[in-house]
Amino acid sequence: MTTAVCTSASNAATRFSPYATYPSFSSYVRARQPVLLRTARSLTANPCDAEDLLQTALAKTYVAWERIEDHRALDGYVRRALLNTRTSQWRKRKVDEFVCDELPEPEPLPGGGDDPAERQALHDAMWRAIAKLPTRQRAMVVLRYYEDLSEAQTAEVLGVSVGTVKSAVSRALGKLREDPELELAR
Repeated sequence: MTTAVCTSASNAATRFSPYATYPSFSSYVRARQPVLLRTARSLTANPCDAEDLLQTALAKTYVAWERIEDHRALDGYVRRALLNTRTSQWRKRKVDEFVCDELPEPEPLPGGGDDPAERQALHDAMWRAIAKLPTRQRAMVVLRYYEDLSEAQTAEVLGVSVGTVKSAVSRALGKLREDPELELAR
């Protein structure tokens, strides 16, 4: 006659064994969820998607709980549900692409300027830097780049030669590149 030396150890081994029988669905989930979650994580790249996948597979298992005759094969049933659900998700994730003349999204601004606060800060810093320029250079930069006039048109408006516009704008841009407030834009 043999008796178990440690009954709590034999109970724990039975409780966490993949071949144990489970009296209820909730006891099965409590006992096997970590192992099944690892399986789900191996099927997806995102841990949150793995949790969703496991929940879906467990919901399918719950619906079929009464029909499953051999509760020792529950892990295999849930793993198959995981795999089938993941395959269905993958097949449904069909992306249709259409050729069009224009891109649907605007191109991102340089420096990742999608944040309105950052754009406004850069805009303010640019105008402060332009305000530091001498009057003549400031006028040429504003006409040339903000009003989008050509060099010849800028020279005509200011009554100077095209060469003067070129050299003054070049010096002004050099000063703007060295301005410490515009370090954000670089």
